[in-house]
Amino acid sequence: MKKYGLALQILIGLILGIVVGAIFYGSPEVKTYLQPIGDIFLRLIKMIVVPIVISTLIVGVAGVGDVKKLGKIGGKAILYFEIVTTVAIILGLLVANLFQPGTGVDMSQLTKTDIHQYVEAAEGTGGHSFIDTFVNIVPKNIFDAIVRGDMLAIIFFSVLFGLGVAAIGERGKPVISFFQGVASAMFWVTNQIMKFAPFGVFALIGVTVSTFGLKSLLPLAKLVVLVYATMIFFVLVVLGAIAKKAGVSIFSLIRILKDELLLAYSTSSSETVLPRIMEKMEQFGCPRAITSFVIPTGYSFNLDGSTLYQAVAALFIAQMYGIHLPIGTQITLMLVLMITSKGIAGVPGVSFVVLLATLGSVNIPLEGLAFIAGIDRILDMARTVVNVIGNSLAAVVISKWEGQYDTEKGKQYATSVKMNKQLETVENC
Repeated sequence: MKKYGLALQILIGLILGIVVGAIFYGSPEVKTYLQPIGDIFLRLIKMIVVPIVISTLIVGVAGVGDVKKLGKIGGKAILYFEIVTTVAIILGLLVANLFQPGTGVDMSQLTKTDIHQYVEAAEGTGGHSFIDTFVNIVPKNIFDAIVRGDMLAIIFFSVLFGLGVAAIGERGKPVISFFQGVASAMFWVTNQIMKFAPFGVFALIGVTVSTFGLKSLLPLAKLVVLVYATMIFFVLVVLGAIAKKAGVSIFSLIRILKDELLLAYSTSSSETVLPRIMEKMEQFGCPRAITSFVIPTGYSFNLDGSTLYQAVAALFIAQMYGIHLPIGTQITLMLVLMITSKGIAGVPGVSFVVLLATLGSVNIPLEGLAFIAGIDRILDMARTVVNVIGNSLAAVVISKWEGQYDTEKGKQYATSVKMNKQLETVENC
């Protein structure tokens, strides 16, 4: 397998997982034997995310060393995130109104799925609000935040710690050297863990297909096709236009991130690729100070794919129940989604949690979520890919905005990736 690239290995694992899951549909043995493999892979990734974010952010912030400059980067990032996610919500609402995916759906043919875990997660957010998000950014105990994987609190502490290291001058150099060593070591660990990725993907997809089956897609095929088509349109047209404005090609970005995108698609998890994206975007010409700040922050504030899906799903459920939502109600829905989607990326089934917190505000039946829960994993795979591309592009945009993007380095890296791909193709032939 060494002569094949990681992307091809993951693709093989994905295909084999689908085949095994389809053959052994409904068999509990598949989950018994494969779920531990998938869980081990996800745990390996979660194990390294926090150390990488802390170490790279401290080194990056210490390199900037200026509170005003860092505040300017943060302000621009939040502004950019809000604009792009708003565009995603508007696009989702437009598409759902135009194509009416929920109209004519026979609910008697749909299978209801237990959404109790999502309801508990929604209740666990404690009435999550935009103000709560900013209050919770400040951790009461950083070690507790690290244990819970609370990314915003971890980022807040790391930024302050990095500024403190910069403020003490020469005395802070040993600390910077230590965290540079930690970052380098953790990136090496990441590359080793990625060798296990094809097996993790095989297990996770196998369990999903064997549990829900491919036939669960058929009654909701219109919704699945519409969501995927809209996601592709958003990436190629909306993010493509932003990339062009920033002086890069969206296709070059996708080519650079092909391994990570396929992994994110297969696992439905942005966390699995967070370390590698940070590393690759730095190689693509973005400074570490911006990459280490923008990408982890985007994990909570820049969920383009998730917000687009939530808009489509909300209208789909309304249409399925024959509920007409006037333009004023849809504007309310958009505003609520803009608020509820922020800061709870670490909550399991975040898109469902956000929808639970949103549907009630516009009088859409919450039980409608039970009808689409069975295909949520298929849709989650697509929205995760869009989230990853959106956050990667955000690092380039903010780097350009700050005048710190290394254009020559970016071109050289993109060219080397393209040449390596061509070389791989020739060798495989």
